[in-house]
Amino acid sequence: MYWLFKRAGVSVPAPPISTAFGLRIFTGLVGVLLAVLVSGFNENVTKVAMPDIRGAMGLSVDQGTWLLAVYSATSISAMAFSPWCAATFSIRRFTLCAIAAFMLLGILCPLAPNPKVLMLLRTLQGFAAGALPPMLMSVALRFLPPGIRLYGLGSYALTATFGPSFGTPLAAWWVDYAGWQWAFWQIIPFSLLAMACVAWGLPQDPLRLERFKQFDWRGLLLGLPGLILLVLGLELGQWQNWFASPMIRVFIVGGLGLLVLFFINEWSHPLPFFKLQLLKIRNLAHALLTLGGVLFVLMAVIKIPSAYLAQIQGYRPQETAPLMLLVALPQLLALPLVVALCNLRWVDCRWVLAIGLGLLALACGIGSQVTSVWSRENFYGLQAIQIIAQPMAVIPLLMLATGSLNPADGPFASAWFNTVKGFSAVAAGSVLQVLTVNREHFHSMMLVDRVGNTSWIATTPNLARRIHEQAMVLASSDLYLYMAGLALFLVVLIPFGPTRIYPPGSVVGAVK
Repeated sequence: MYWLFKRAGVSVPAPPISTAFGLRIFTGLVGVLLAVLVSGFNENVTKVAMPDIRGAMGLSVDQGTWLLAVYSATSISAMAFSPWCAATFSIRRFTLCAIAAFMLLGILCPLAPNPKVLMLLRTLQGFAAGALPPMLMSVALRFLPPGIRLYGLGSYALTATFGPSFGTPLAAWWVDYAGWQWAFWQIIPFSLLAMACVAWGLPQDPLRLERFKQFDWRGLLLGLPGLILLVLGLELGQWQNWFASPMIRVFIVGGLGLLVLFFINEWSHPLPFFKLQLLKIRNLAHALLTLGGVLFVLMAVIKIPSAYLAQIQGYRPQETAPLMLLVALPQLLALPLVVALCNLRWVDCRWVLAIGLGLLALACGIGSQVTSVWSRENFYGLQAIQIIAQPMAVIPLLMLATGSLNPADGPFASAWFNTVKGFSAVAAGSVLQVLTVNREHFHSMMLVDRVGNTSWIATTPNLARRIHEQAMVLASSDLYLYMAGLALFLVVLIPFGPTRIYPPGSVVGAVK
């Protein structure tokens, strides 16, 4: 009937698109989840395969450092702006284009004829990869009915818990057994499968090109370079000795200045990329703040044992894989169980969050007892605690962040959540580098003072090596204690921050 009126020239609204949950919507959600996980795995490729890439393509140390930095900068900046693009071009169409571009650029990266082309391809691939994570939250918020929406958001939590722990050993396996090129090409079958699931499963919304009439050009020109400069400054800061480098000063000060102007512009723009007014929602503001702290702790509990085993015990990335997999694989079971717990109306997710943070603090407290004789097996107990602690610290945040939002605010919440998630991971990595260097230096000086004669130590290689190892052990212990303190601080914030939120669909209003 719609088409009869349309052919007769009668103006009628388009028929509503069927979004009833079923096999097709579920398949589309799985496709987006697979694409997001693969993009997360791909982030670790250049870190793990860097020695092989430098040897094969003749990259210098500087070029290798930039190769890592530009991918992070472009992927995080894409997270901020992709929800607007998805609302304009449709989630289905935009996701398919992002996956296709991500896969094509991944195929081309190992075929690059020189380092400059590789840098360009990796930069562009960062944009494509960063566009994908917000789509997962957008699909869960829009297409899933209230009763199971939290399970969809739980799948998003896999990108914060399962992805980082599984991606590194997977990339190490490809590098060791198939060649560094296949670490890039591993995305091909997964991307094709993801595209097939998305194409069949997600409804096709109409184009909304009229949104370009209110396009936030000023916001794009301020926010995009601001985010890129700030992330580059954080990624390259340690390598350039931070503010001793004029380049880092320009990156960080310039990036912060542009972002201040960006948020001023967003406050009054009729169709912004970021809706700052949402931060008035108490639960969302608390969730974003706590998310930054939780990701800091999660990043630390991955990096500390990996660095310790590599420097003290001489482990290769492949040898640390069982430690990472011990946390990653059980997440596939632990996450649904935590979601089921939070989906019970009588369970207050704030206390689930408190227990999760407390368990993270406990694991870090135990880790602070590390000694120079610890091996991989000594970390298994800590990782076992994290299996349940990580989802208990992430799922409630997703519930708090989205439970009080209107459906129309979904894209804005996705932009906020994903940008904070990506930026926090980069900031955590930079802060951990600074803390590690400072604590190692401090403990080295203290140990040297105890021994007495610095010149004698320099002529005794074995003693110098032992002092360095002990300084590394003590620094690792300090970092664990810092993370335990941060987790406990986040627990203390809970009674003063979020209000009670009920599972989606259980009651209306849901605040107590």
